[in-house]
Amino acid sequence: MSEQKRKYEKKRRAEAEAQTRLRITESAVELHGTLGPARTSMSAVAEHAGIRRSTLYRHFPDERALFGACSVHWAERNPPPDIRRWEGIDDPDRRLATALGEMYAYYRQAGGMIDKLLRDEKAVPVVAEKFAPYHQFLAIAADILARGRGLRGNAAKRTRAAIGHALAFGTWQDLTEAQGLDDGAAVELMSVMVGASIPGYEGSSAVFRRK
Repeated sequence: MSEQKRKYEKKRRAEAEAQTRLRITESAVELHGTLGPARTSMSAVAEHAGIRRSTLYRHFPDERALFGACSVHWAERNPPPDIRRWEGIDDPDRRLATALGEMYAYYRQAGGMIDKLLRDEKAVPVVAEKFAPYHQFLAIAADILARGRGLRGNAAKRTRAAIGHALAFGTWQDLTEAQGLDDGAAVELMSVMVGASIPGYEGSSAVFRRK
C-alpha cells in the first residue's frame, strides 16, 4: 500500500470515529433531555446510537466522560444570554425587562434539558458538578440586575431576592406552563413584582417611576 493510500485510509478511519463519537454524544443529549441523566443508562445510549456497548466504551469509558462531552455539545448549541449586554444598560428597569425577556426566551428553547438537570442534580453528582455554572450564571445575573437602584440593608436584600426569583427557571415554568402566561406577560408580571419590592416605586409595566 502506498504512503498516500495509507494516509487516505487513516483519514477515513478518523472521520468515521469522529462521526461515531458525535452520534453517541447526540444520542446521550437527546436521552438526557427527554428521560433525564438519572434515567439514561450507558446501554440505552448505545442502543439509541445504534452501536455496540464496546464501541461506546471505546469512546467514553464511563458516564462522567460521556456527560462531559454532552454538556459541552449541548451548551454550544444552547448558549445563555450575554450578561455583558445587560451591564451596558444604565436604566435598571429597562435592564431588568431586557434580561427577563432574554432569559425566558432561553428557557423556552432549552427548558426541556434544564428541567431534567434541575431534577437530577441532587441524585447524580456529575450533573451537579457540570451544572454548577448555570447556578453561578444566575447569581451573577441577579447581582447585575440589582445594581443602580440605590438600595441598602433589608430593602436591597428583598429586591435582590425578588430578582433572583424572577430569573429562576421554576418561576418561568410555573407562569407559562401552569398559569398559562406567554413570555411577554410573564416578563411584565415579574417586573411588577420586582418593582413592588422597591420602596418608593410604583408601576404596572416593566418600567417604574418613583412616587
